[in-house]
Amino acid sequence: MENNNEGVMMKKWTTADIPSLKGKNVIITGGAGGLGFEDALALAKAGATVIVAGRDAAKGETALAKIRSDVPSADVSFELIDLADLASVASFSERISAKLDKLDILINNAGVMTPPNRLATKDGFELQFGTNYLSHFALTAHLLPLLKKAKGRVVSLSSVAARDGAINFDDLQAEESYKPMPVYAQSKIACLMFAFELQRQSDKNGWGITSIAAHPGLSRTELLVGKSDGRGLSGVVRKYAWFLFQPVAQGALPTLFAATSPSAELGGYYGPHALRETRGYPHKAFIPKNALDGEVSRRLWDASEKLARVSYN
Repeated sequence: MENNNEGVMMKKWTTADIPSLKGKNVIITGGAGGLGFEDALALAKAGATVIVAGRDAAKGETALAKIRSDVPSADVSFELIDLADLASVASFSERISAKLDKLDILINNAGVMTPPNRLATKDGFELQFGTNYLSHFALTAHLLPLLKKAKGRVVSLSSVAARDGAINFDDLQAEESYKPMPVYAQSKIACLMFAFELQRQSDKNGWGITSIAAHPGLSRTELLVGKSDGRGLSGVVRKYAWFLFQPVAQGALPTLFAATSPSAELGGYYGPHALRETRGYPHKAFIPKNALDGEVSRRLWDASEKLARVSYN
């Protein structure tokens, strides 16, 4: 986990390089649309048993129909989860634990981005911190026994925005001051720090789990384009310069590489290779200095266990 990215271009890795995933169980949060859908489609093509997790059952069934149309042999299903509600996360995990004997790949993908006003989850957490980071922290803890059985992989989605992120322990839930992008950046550097700390915890405790982070660069998802209200410079760029963003299937490649490639490194971080990691093929990503602070990572881990009411021990 060095704070650089290698100058040597990796092979142009694509979905054609995904190995057979027959017998592998996969969960993807936010798998009914955008990057998550592309992940689900590619992994189903590779033979995995894929569980698409989301909060909209109708959208989930539509996604399954699309996957089955493209991959008639696909073993895919939908499970309801509301990542803005820790009780829903726990309920989902109970159902999955009763259904599966192991979990090979968990992709913590779902997220929300820069609502103009501060919103809260059902548990009272700031929406971006609670949904993007804390719910996935809790979900991974609940599914840890299944991950241990499979010596599975956990892929956590970060963002180029994490470069500007910092953990504000004095106002973790942005109750005193809410600015959409800094709060989003905090949630995404938290995801990155979680990925690194999860690998450290796995190594220390002998869990056998591989934890890897990834980011999609700038991709043409609803999160970036369709949900923009057009306000501010970034909103104008998203709304009217959509052509600057790479296709969603391309943006999904770093996640798919992290989830499946034998070459993906434990505790690694991957993103697109070109134009300051905004587009291209999977490549070792730049790691912000803040994400390498082990003391802050452990403090965040301890705080998150208390907030999410879970334990990794």
